[in-house]
Amino acid sequence: MFASLGVASVVWAADEGTPLPAVPDGARMAFEEDWSSGKIDPAKWYVLRKKWGGGNFGVVPENVSIKPDEVNGVTKNVVVCEAHGDKYDGPVVGMWGKRPRVGGVIVTKRFFASGRYEVVMKIGDATAHDGGPADPTKPKGTVPAIWTFAYRFVQTSKENMHRFVPETPMYNPQMPAYGGPFNEYWTELDFPEFGKNGDFSQAMYNTFCQNHHVPKMFPIGFVADGKYHTFTTEWRTELKPLPGVRDDQVVEGEGYWWVQDKSIKFDDYLGNPLKRLGKDNYAVYWGKSSTHWIDGKKVAEANQWVPSMAAQLNIGIWLPDWAGPAPWKTSKVSFASVKIWQYDDEGDARGIITEDLADSFDVKGNEIR
Repeated sequence: MFASLGVASVVWAADEGTPLPAVPDGARMAFEEDWSSGKIDPAKWYVLRKKWGGGNFGVVPENVSIKPDEVNGVTKNVVVCEAHGDKYDGPVVGMWGKRPRVGGVIVTKRFFASGRYEVVMKIGDATAHDGGPADPTKPKGTVPAIWTFAYRFVQTSKENMHRFVPETPMYNPQMPAYGGPFNEYWTELDFPEFGKNGDFSQAMYNTFCQNHHVPKMFPIGFVADGKYHTFTTEWRTELKPLPGVRDDQVVEGEGYWWVQDKSIKFDDYLGNPLKRLGKDNYAVYWGKSSTHWIDGKKVAEANQWVPSMAAQLNIGIWLPDWAGPAPWKTSKVSFASVKIWQYDDEGDARGIITEDLADSFDVKGNEIR
């Protein structure tokens, strides 16, 4: 979501082009969607009306619809998420009643962890339309994206901001946010986000784990061609031994164990919870890797600061300032299907971030506080 952070490096996966392997034995199909019903099921999806980063006026349900489209030679229902560029002057409004730079995003109600995620997506369109981008396959100024995301805010008193607080097990003074007695628990994988600085020749496959993140870009420009492509990601987690941790250095909370001692090196656990294996014996819930394929061929991988906490799947398009100008009226991204298999790795930390999303402004653009 906030992929503009940091300086992105351009790298290829070490074994770029490797074919997608079969789904592992024991994986369970947890979620399927192809919108063949002609509706977006509110029990499965939240259609956002929400502020979304800087330099834009959010995302709204009015920009999300179901329409027929040809997907690899077959006419199917698809979800279309429309983007309104800098020249949009139509009836749909976003935050503060503004019309330009408003997108559309939908989010799964359920939270998912380790597994395989498969999304069939088309960026833009193969043919131009009135009011559209000069190149309809590359809607510059937008960020079409697929990503997992979940967030939890934790705070304590100013008096306690520099120490652990057993009564608030998740508060950790080694990961302060905003200069105050606050923590952000943040789990996100981007797979991928397109369009940084208007560039569709590369895409961002970033990882976010609390206050650590790795921004990476991979050259996959062949995808922005107005055709449907299959984006596949495997997210793996593990229980990583954390030797030397004693019972008196942790506290239990919400079914997990949380570090309460600054002598335990933060980079060894990154604010993630621990599992108690026995007396003075702990392991940390740890994000192991995220690996990415397009149309069955490997394009990217990450093994640093991968999250372990379950998150919601997001798909859609928006127009942050770091995407650059959008000198047109309308464009779109389309989604034909979503499949999620869950691997239930030992390192999955479920039930820590559970809060569903809510509107941040009303239909007229008035902020909801």
